[in-house]
Amino acid sequence: MTLSIAAWDETTGQLGAIIASSSPSVASRCLHWRPGVGIALSQNITDPRLGPRMLALIADGVAVNAALDATVHSTPYIRYRQLALIDTGGNTGLYSGAGVLGCFASAEGRHCVAAGNLLANESVPGAMVSGLEAAQGSFGSRLLAALAAGIAAGGEAGPVHSAGLLLGGKPSWPLAELRIDWDDDPVAKMQAGWIVYEPQIEDYVTRAYNPQDAPAYGVPGDPR
Repeated sequence: MTLSIAAWDETTGQLGAIIASSSPSVASRCLHWRPGVGIALSQNITDPRLGPRMLALIADGVAVNAALDATVHSTPYIRYRQLALIDTGGNTGLYSGAGVLGCFASAEGRHCVAAGNLLANESVPGAMVSGLEAAQGSFGSRLLAALAAGIAAGGEAGPVHSAGLLLGGKPSWPLAELRIDWDDDPVAKMQAGWIVYEPQIEDYVTRAYNPQDAPAYGVPGDPR
């Protein structure tokens, strides 16, 4: 039902995650980011409360694996959940309960962690890690390449209908939060949106901090 990868970019300090699913609006339930702390993935018969819970523990100084263990051991019905966690140093943790659906698997790489359930085969998360590590270009583009690699390796056992990309950096808001909540080809739609939005990311950050230094919009009513 879901395949995902979360990562920390050592060069920029950014955190990012990308996810796809046969279910609608997957990113709204499964991707969780806290500025300066980390990214959590909570998927498979999802309990969206678990992502913020793990991130709150990290914010209080708990190490990634200890935060994951504490969440696992204090949560009812945890056997149905699949969790992944990464902090701002690239430390990662994973959990998959015995009740996770269908073929499920997970993989860790350098500053990244991937997981999936109801997969076509167990190699999909590893393919996402390899795809991320081999990709060139910006952090967001590499996350898209990782998702493409997972889909090429078999992806989900069923059709993909929704996808999401989340990037967090120094600002307190996401640098990018692209979502396709229901479509016959959500990954292609998200890739198209990224091509449009990526060149404008820094302009939108500048507009937040100092609009006078930002490029003009080029629309009626903009005096610059």
